[in-house]
Amino acid sequence: MPEPGDHKPLITADVLSHGDFQTVARAISLVENARPGADELLKSIPYKHVPVIGITGPPGAGKSTLTDALIKQFVGEEKKLAILCVDPSSSFHSGALLGDRIRMNRWYNHPGVFIRSLASRGTVGGLHPQIFQITDLLSGAGFDYILIETVGVGQSEVDIARLADLVVLVLVPESGDDIQTMKSGIMEIGDLFVVNKSDRPGAEQFLLSLKSSIHYQTAKSIDEISFYQTIATEEKGIDELFAAIKKNVRHPAPARSLKLLTQKAWQLIAAQRMRDINTEALRVAIEKAMPDADFNIYRFAESLSGK
Repeated sequence: MPEPGDHKPLITADVLSHGDFQTVARAISLVENARPGADELLKSIPYKHVPVIGITGPPGAGKSTLTDALIKQFVGEEKKLAILCVDPSSSFHSGALLGDRIRMNRWYNHPGVFIRSLASRGTVGGLHPQIFQITDLLSGAGFDYILIETVGVGQSEVDIARLADLVVLVLVPESGDDIQTMKSGIMEIGDLFVVNKSDRPGAEQFLLSLKSSIHYQTAKSIDEISFYQTIATEEKGIDELFAAIKKNVRHPAPARSLKLLTQKAWQLIAAQRMRDINTEALRVAIEKAMPDADFNIYRFAESLSGK
């Protein structure tokens, strides 16, 4: 056991690269809880691009069932797969509720499938606060693909576009009434649009409405977006969707890769600058400053930022 104050990494990049699932799980916990050694481990991992596929959409769209069916496709090609299931945070302990892991329990002991539930911890973008760091750990652990199923928070769930090489947006025919009122943010993040539960009444009409609405709600051309119909519970349409996913992530566009790395760097720099900010101390400082007649929150924040 390391002595108090010893910041040597508990897990090295070399050990992590062997891909042992217990080691991977420990490494994620190390980073997730900001324990000593986490920064050193992250800084020692060589850069390697591993495709990150985001699966997102409103609650009830069947994201977990669709993800489960896609796992079967990857396993069939003997790919090593990491699944991150971002669950709503527990109101008692801020941990993940593990719902997605239960639904995917047939893969729990599979040697080629690593599944980890993460709590969103109240983030409005539907992801874990350390999601960038965790995906880097998985990239350094020898996985072929990383799938991230987001929590399903609706229109605010756009952070996945800042992380994933490809975003699969899952909708259902019942979403028809919502399409006209959806903000452009949730529509713009999709690369592959999936109408799941397409055996339900109104599926064809919904698909037509979806295609026409894309023209008005996203800057992408219709040629940049693909549409698929699936019945995930019966694995119908999954073959076509799987082929499209592989095709789109095989050769990522350099511009998109650069954009994702830039966004990641921005997030990391912002997190580093905020690391030493103690919320309670900040509250006390504001409480003391507020009685001043010339108090201004912008000048106050600037004074603390050192500018």
